[in-house]
Amino acid sequence: MVKWIKNYFVNGEKSSESITRSAALIAVMGLASRFLGLFRDRILASKFGAGDVMDVYYAAFKIPDLVYGLLVLGVLSAAFVPVFSSLISQKKKKEAWELVNAILSIGATALIVISIVLFIFAPGLVSLIAFGFEESKQELVVILTRIMLLSPIFLGMSGIMGGILNSYKKFFFYSLAPIFYNVGIIVGAVFLVDTMGPAGLGWGVVLGAALHLLIQLPEVFRCGMRFKPSFSFKNIHLKQVGGLMIPRAMGLAVTQINFLIVTVLASTLESGSLAIFNFANNLQSVPMGLFGISFAVASFPILTSLWAQKKTDEFIIRFTNTFRKIIFFIIPLSAMIFVLRAQIVRVVLGTGRFDWEATHLTFEALGIFAFSLWAQSIIPLLARSFYAIHNTKIPFFTGVFSEVLNLTLALILIKEHGILGLVWAFTISTCVNAALLFVILRLKIGTFGVRSLVLFVGKIVLATFFSLIIAQIIKNLVGANPFGEERTFLGVFTQMIIALFGGLGTFVFVGRSLNIFELDHFISVAKNKLFAKKPLPEEQRDEVGGVG
Repeated sequence: MVKWIKNYFVNGEKSSESITRSAALIAVMGLASRFLGLFRDRILASKFGAGDVMDVYYAAFKIPDLVYGLLVLGVLSAAFVPVFSSLISQKKKKEAWELVNAILSIGATALIVISIVLFIFAPGLVSLIAFGFEESKQELVVILTRIMLLSPIFLGMSGIMGGILNSYKKFFFYSLAPIFYNVGIIVGAVFLVDTMGPAGLGWGVVLGAALHLLIQLPEVFRCGMRFKPSFSFKNIHLKQVGGLMIPRAMGLAVTQINFLIVTVLASTLESGSLAIFNFANNLQSVPMGLFGISFAVASFPILTSLWAQKKTDEFIIRFTNTFRKIIFFIIPLSAMIFVLRAQIVRVVLGTGRFDWEATHLTFEALGIFAFSLWAQSIIPLLARSFYAIHNTKIPFFTGVFSEVLNLTLALILIKEHGILGLVWAFTISTCVNAALLFVILRLKIGTFGVRSLVLFVGKIVLATFFSLIIAQIIKNLVGANPFGEERTFLGVFTQMIIALFGGLGTFVFVGRSLNIFELDHFISVAKNKLFAKKPLPEEQRDEVGGVG
C-alpha cells in the first residue's frame, strides 16, 4: 500500500480496472473513515453522554442535511455523473467541462442563497422539527443549525468534485475526503468545544466539510478542470441534468422528510432518544459503508457506460456479480453485529458520561438495525442501477411507499416501544423498499438468474447460521470466566474479538464446504495480494458467478 501511494504521487492515479479493485480501494479508505467515525462517536459519547447536548447536535443536522440531500445528492447520484460520464466516454471533453462550470456556478449560488434564507428562518423551522424540546434546547439547536448551514455549500462543491473523480474512475482522493470530514468534526469536539461550548461542535462540522472539498481539488485539476463562472441556462446538457435531477430530488426529499419525522417523534421522548437512534445507526452503518456504498459507487460509472453502449447483457452480469459480493460480505457481518451488539456498544461508546441505560438502549437498537443491514446495503446499488438506465422515477415511488409505511409503523410502535419502535419501523420499511426495487429492476432489464441467486443466498445464510451459533457459544464461554475481566474494556474487547474471529472462521469453513465461489475468490485475491503474485486476469476479478 505504501509503495502504491508513493507511485500515486509520482505518476498520478490510474483509472481502476475493475469494480472489485475500485470497491476495494473505496472500502479500505472507508474503513479508515469509519474507524475515525467510531472514534468521533466515542469522544462525543464520553464528553456528553446520551443527553440534551447530543440530541441538540443531531437535531441541528436536519436542516443542513435536507439542503445537501435535495440539491447535491439529487444532482450527483441521478443526474450529473451519468451525463458527465457519457460526455467523457464520447470524447466530448469541452462540453463536459462546460457542464461542470455551469453546475458549479449555478449550484454554488443556489446553495448560498438558500442557506441565507434558512439562516433567517431557522428559529421557526427548528420549532417545527424539534417541538418536543424545551425552549433552551431549541435555542441551542438554532445556533448549531445556523453554523452548520455553511457545510452544504462546501459539501455541494465537494460533491461535484467527487462526481468528476467517479466519472474518471479515480477513487483515491474521493475516498480520502470522508476521512478529513471526520477529522474536522473530531477537532471541533476535542478542541473547539472547550473554548466555544457546544457551538464548537457546529464549527467542527464546517471545518470537516471544507477539508472534504480541499482534499479533492488537486486531483480534479489533474483531470483537466479549469473553472470559469458560467450561468448559461441554455446549456443542453445542463437541461438534461435538470430533467434527471427532479425525480431524484423528490425521492431524496422523501428520505430526508423521514429523518425529520424521526427527529420530531424522538424529540417527544425521553432526553437522549435522538442521540441513541443516531449512535446505533452510525455503528450499523460501518459495514454498509464499507461494502454496500463502496461497491455501489465503484459500479455506478461502469453500469452507466455499459447501458449507454447498449450492452444490456454485460450490464446484467456486472450488476449481478456486484450484488452477490455485497450479500457475501453483509449477511455474515449482520449476524456478528447482532450476536455481539452489546460488546460493540460497550467497546465503542461505553466510556465517560455514556451510562448503562444509554448503553442498553443503544445495543438493543443496534440489534434491530442489523436485521435490515442487507437491505440498506443493496439499496445504493439498486438505486444507482436505475439511475444508470436513466430511470429516477422508480426509486422515488418505492421510496415514497416505504416512507409512508415507515411513518405509519413508527406512529403505532412508538407508543409501546419508544425509540426502539422508531428503529423497528425503519428496519421493516427498508426491507420492503429493497425488495420492491429488486423485483422492479428485474422486470425492467431482464432476468438476473434468480434460481442461481436464491441458491447462492441460501448457502450464505446456512454458513452464517453456523457462524452465529459458534460466535454465541464462544461469547458465552469467554464471558463466563471466574474473574470478571469481561467488565473491563480489555475484557469486553477480548470477548468480542475472539467471538468475532470464531464466528467468521466458522463461516469460512462452512462456506468452503458449500463451494461458495465468492469465498474462494476472496481467499485467492487475498493470497495474491499478501504474497505479491501477478494480478488476476480481469475476467477472474470481476466475472464471479454469472446470471445463468
